Amino acid sequence: MLSSVAVLAYDGVSTFGLGVTAEIFGCDRSADGLPGYDYTITAAVPGVIRTDVGLPIMVEAGLDRLSAADLGIVVCWDQTGVLPPPAVLEALRALAGRGGRVLSQCTGAFVLAAAGLLDGRRATTHWRHAAKLASRYPSIDVDPSVLYVDDGQVITSAGTAAGIDACLHLLRLEHGAAVANAVARHMVVPPHRDGGQAQYVPVLVNEAGDPANLAALHAWTLEHLHEPITVADLAARALMSPRTFARQFAARTGTTPHQWLISQRLMRAQELLEHAGGSIEQIAAQCGLTPLMLRRHFARRCGTTPQAYRRTFSQSG
Repeated sequence: MLSSVAVLAYDGVSTFGLGVTAEIFGCDRSADGLPGYDYTITAAVPGVIRTDVGLPIMVEAGLDRLSAADLGIVVCWDQTGVLPPPAVLEALRALAGRGGRVLSQCTGAFVLAAAGLLDGRRATTHWRHAAKLASRYPSIDVDPSVLYVDDGQVITSAGTAAGIDACLHLLRLEHGAAVANAVARHMVVPPHRDGGQAQYVPVLVNEAGDPANLAALHAWTLEHLHEPITVADLAARALMSPRTFARQFAARTGTTPHQWLISQRLMRAQELLEHAGGSIEQIAAQCGLTPLMLRRHFARRCGTTPQAYRRTFSQSG
């Protein structure tokens, strides 16, 4: 179980990136029944470090804390043409060698790549730097279209805000959907964003507002997940043809209406499996799925069965 988290800092480190890790893993929310962590900011040379906006921070822990952590996080490494210090790479290798997880935000993937931790793996980074990462490290399967990649022991995320998505994903893996959703509510962010980086590449960004009124449609859908909603139903509520609605939806979210709807149903199923005592058949019905479809989608997206998920994360007993 995840208990200790160490973040690598260095001169010019992203203030926002550090803030994301501190908000998710460093804040004490035990009074709300949420897990706490031994959270540490580390550096190759402890002392005063200035962030990318000139904010001075005092870092007291060295790389020994990084190599000994359950989770090591590398935030943006904007000098992508500069190799990290050998001691940093060795600390990351030692962490991974012990079986710990590593997670990168944005261009932090270049640090993990330099340490050899992405060799033979699928990974992502900010879309502006994806081609450079793939060219420099051809053994990595770089996917520039996603918000984050979970490759087991190694998680890489796209831009700094996608680090939130990756960290919340890790909370779901470790503690279940209820914990991840509770932390997301504290932060006032979505517990899960569908789609990928394509929605943020300038040429694809839709600047025309929200013609499909997706915010209202999202709220309505969550209240009616137990019903057999179709994409045609959603399009009708948006007063659009299914084809126009699908195009507008993809431009705004980076995913299809069908995939988004499935994700919402699965998130509801996870919460029910954690807190409700009904049968798998009853839970599937409450999510608008048949038991067979629930099991298929759960296996494809969560890598487990509804029954196994309940045994791991159930809080109803």
